[in-house]
Amino acid sequence: MKEELLEIVNELGQTIGIAPRSEVHGNPSLLHKVVHVLVVNRSGDLLLLQKRSMAKDVAPGLWDTSVGGHIEAGEDLEDALTREMAEELGIESTEIDFLYSYIHTNPHESELVYTFRCIHEGPFYFNRLEIDEVRFWSISEIKSSLNSGILSDNFKSEFFNYLGYLTKVNQQH
Repeated sequence: MKEELLEIVNELGQTIGIAPRSEVHGNPSLLHKVVHVLVVNRSGDLLLLQKRSMAKDVAPGLWDTSVGGHIEAGEDLEDALTREMAEELGIESTEIDFLYSYIHTNPHESELVYTFRCIHEGPFYFNRLEIDEVRFWSISEIKSSLNSGILSDNFKSEFFNYLGYLTKVNQQH
């Protein structure tokens, strides 16, 4: 299988180079683009999380964002979004809303994250080689699990950004 090529970008998302995934992961100085989708139920009070397979090289066995993946070199945001939703949860088409973007950095990598939200209550057809389980969590259940070691570093960053987004939206209403 050919190694995934990723665009190296600046803080504005402008491409400044291309590198293989193996070079990008493990080098936090190489910012690359990813897409996240937060899947919520109709009432918006439950958030779907995926439990990553133990075979994954990043955050094995940890609960993570509903959908997340790299935007491959030359791929546009919408195509990456559609591909990742289909690959990870079997969602072929649904209404998707852009929420925000942010930079997430940890000792392993740096990502320019584009976060979207969609309403979908299943069924979900997930890849069992990459995902062990999916289930809906309440916001309070996630908050009480933040220091338990069962949530990925990337998801915790996403969750705090999402809480900030919800607070901002609620203040506007």
